[in-house]
Amino acid sequence: MDRCIVLVDAGYLLGAAASLLAGEPSRSRITVDHAALIQALRERAESETERPLLRIYWFDGAPDRVPQPEHRRLRVMPRVTVRLGALTRSDGRWAQKGVDAAMHAELTELARNRACSDVVLVTGDGDLLPGMMAAKEHGVAVHLWAVQAADGDYNQSEDLVAEADERRVLDRAWITQAVRAKELTGVCAPQPAPRPEIAAILSAPLPESSLATAAEAPAEEVAHASAASAEAGTQERVPAPKGVPTPKDLAALRAPGVQAVQHPATATLRWSSDKGWVDRPGGVSEPPEIASMPTLAQVTTAEQRWADREEDITTVGGDPYEVGQVFARRWMSRLGDQSHLQRLSTMYPRIPHRIDGELLRYAARFGLLAHKDDQIDEHDRYAIRAGFWREIDVPAAAEHAPAGE
Repeated sequence: MDRCIVLVDAGYLLGAAASLLAGEPSRSRITVDHAALIQALRERAESETERPLLRIYWFDGAPDRVPQPEHRRLRVMPRVTVRLGALTRSDGRWAQKGVDAAMHAELTELARNRACSDVVLVTGDGDLLPGMMAAKEHGVAVHLWAVQAADGDYNQSEDLVAEADERRVLDRAWITQAVRAKELTGVCAPQPAPRPEIAAILSAPLPESSLATAAEAPAEEVAHASAASAEAGTQERVPAPKGVPTPKDLAALRAPGVQAVQHPATATLRWSSDKGWVDRPGGVSEPPEIASMPTLAQVTTAEQRWADREEDITTVGGDPYEVGQVFARRWMSRLGDQSHLQRLSTMYPRIPHRIDGELLRYAARFGLLAHKDDQIDEHDRYAIRAGFWREIDVPAAAEHAPAGE
């Protein structure tokens, strides 16, 4: 049929783009506008093949084949199909497994069924040579696209280049339409600038007395943060920045044998957790009115649960901040007793542990787990909770705004 199809090896495309723009093939060194990249691929494929696009197949690896946030964004775009292979770590390096085999199978099946007249391959792996030859035997024209090599040499198999019907190079000017290198300071990439809401949580002050006491604690006690939620079953293990104790450090200050430190009422937690120090009268771990706050699951009907899942699959991209916002919107809209919101607003930046645990478990569905230890990245946790607080704060701000504003 007179249509074109594009098969993209994401590992090759983005790895080569990183080499070109940042000097090394690590995808963490680049920022990708996936919507712009897909649109650029479509326009160029239709222009060069003079055929309308049927579909773009995006082949990539993911830990345990769990879609990551970028895959969730891609798979809901028009005319885009995501195929995932495994992503494994060996000798400190990540390697894709099964991606080439999946591309080979898709290429030969499309050609055999005459689903298109032209196929565009964005890859450099010589393992696709048999699939390319089979496609040609079925009458399909094969266009091979290369990413401009950083050192001027080939970054594709010479056999692929020789067998292709047409070959084009995606140069720096084309790549930078949708991909850019992250700026460096010294030898390390800087942390992305946090949103104002995240910065507010990070800057929550602590009294100097607790800082001094925590600085004297053994190193092994300062090395990790406490669990985000006992119900969530995960543990944050985040190195404590110098001079700022984690909730675990603060909790240790109240342990038997340690001289108690008096904290002012303005002291707040740097991490949202029920394990660190908070000023709770009577030693109660959580006031009854807070402990009785309903979880999202408790206020969600079966019909709403189905609709939530549909929205998660088709609309929610998986950005950590967005995930926190979506969770908070659903929770607020289904609360029968709106006084819960007023009580919650007094707890900022801490989230009640039952709700916090449910929030983190919800976020884990979107591939935000760091698969080394099945935990969510520290910065992502801040973003998730900041998104949650942003949604909670919007109606609260409107409620307290002067009339006429």
